[in-house]
Amino acid sequence: MDRGRHFTFCVITTVLLLGEPSQAGEKNDQKMLAASKSGFGTDSRGAGEGLPTLTVTTILEDPYVMVRSAELEGYCIDLLKALAAMLHFSYKVKVVGDGQYGAIASSGNWTGMIGEILRQEADIAVAPLTVTSAREEVVSFTTPFLQTGIGILLRKDTSSQEMSFFHFLAPFSKETWTGLLFAYVLTCFCLFLVARLSPCEWNEPKNEENHFTFLNSLWFGAGALALQGVTPRPKALSVRVIAAVWWLFTIALLAAYIANFTALLSSGSEQLPIQTFEDLVKQRKLEFGTLDGSSTFYFFKNSKNPIHRMIYEYMDKRRDHVLVKTYQEAVQRVMESNYAFIGESISQDLAAARHCNLIRAPEVIGARGFGIATTQASPWTKKLSIAVLKLRESGDLDYLRNKWWETSCLHKSRDRWGPLQPQALGGLFLTLAIGLALGVIAAVVELSNKSRHAAGHVKKSCCSIFTEEMCARLRIKENARQSQEPSGRANT
Repeated sequence: MDRGRHFTFCVITTVLLLGEPSQAGEKNDQKMLAASKSGFGTDSRGAGEGLPTLTVTTILEDPYVMVRSAELEGYCIDLLKALAAMLHFSYKVKVVGDGQYGAIASSGNWTGMIGEILRQEADIAVAPLTVTSAREEVVSFTTPFLQTGIGILLRKDTSSQEMSFFHFLAPFSKETWTGLLFAYVLTCFCLFLVARLSPCEWNEPKNEENHFTFLNSLWFGAGALALQGVTPRPKALSVRVIAAVWWLFTIALLAAYIANFTALLSSGSEQLPIQTFEDLVKQRKLEFGTLDGSSTFYFFKNSKNPIHRMIYEYMDKRRDHVLVKTYQEAVQRVMESNYAFIGESISQDLAAARHCNLIRAPEVIGARGFGIATTQASPWTKKLSIAVLKLRESGDLDYLRNKWWETSCLHKSRDRWGPLQPQALGGLFLTLAIGLALGVIAAVVELSNKSRHAAGHVKKSCCSIFTEEMCARLRIKENARQSQEPSGRANT
């Protein structure tokens, strides 16, 4: 009896001890699944109970997949975690054996990640794998999770050119300089006109000499541009309004010019002689190439564009010298030699963000996207496409893009420097126009007040006195000449 009770007690104790870790493990699995749904930081590679397991092939490339502390991390790993949380599957990640993306070998077989999917060594490929027609014929692709194109990666000191003789004009565009010249002439003309109309500047037009001639007005405006005080000094309120607005305009304009000119001198990419692929073909200073066997190489091979054909022929003839094996080798070669790398623009943006002496040329061709490759007729293709669209709509893909493409360059904005356009100074020009209008209105009001007082003394209409005053002020030289002629005849 005692032995039976002892045996029963041991069995119950053993069951309880074994049950607690199992329940704790289930709770931990639930916490990991919840964490993976809420963010991208939890690794959900472990196979869950009852969840399908997918074998994922990828390739080591910064920042898509990297090895840190014996663990894989990067953009594609975070994307894979988010997809697994949404579609409820577990996965095993393996790095592609031959280190290739996927191309047709001389034997007719596919290499790289595409070959592993065709040989059923992997279920899907999550990597910066470009969607091409040749690959689409043998595997299926999901909706692209990243959009890219083909660009040119250069080193700044090899891509910059000598400054032109009129380089000091570069801070402003041609339209801005034209607008500045027009504003200067218009302001000086308004100064000349308002000074002649205002009674405070010119009380007796028949006897006095007006100091604000047109040439003096031009000199006054030029002095303000140089931040120098010049004569004549304005006395009337209307003239002072125009002068104050012009001074404000010139101070803001000079500040913008100095800031842009400083950025121009400190930036190494203000004038790139290689703006397009045509410029790259015409020059002889830089060698250029791409990844051997990549989709970029076959893009130029299959293109009918004459410029693209010239690029392909150049790379094909010098295949052993200009084609590189890895992306890291390409970046290193651009940094250390006179070499331009042709490749995915989004990867080049990363290189320019990580290495501040690199820059991508403005032209991008061959718009394309990175997609997840699956076997043909795979049930996961549509599910993964819908999941990618949901991640894009929710902003998660943008979050990952900003996370892994964060720049370490302090002056990255200067790399995209350009001449200041008139739109940037639109408010400044509008303020000047309003000031000129207020000055002219003030001069008319001052002349009207004087005409009203004069009309009361001579008992004439205010309009007739106003008209006479305006004609006398605008035709002072002609009136002076006419008054001198009769006096000369009388003396004779």
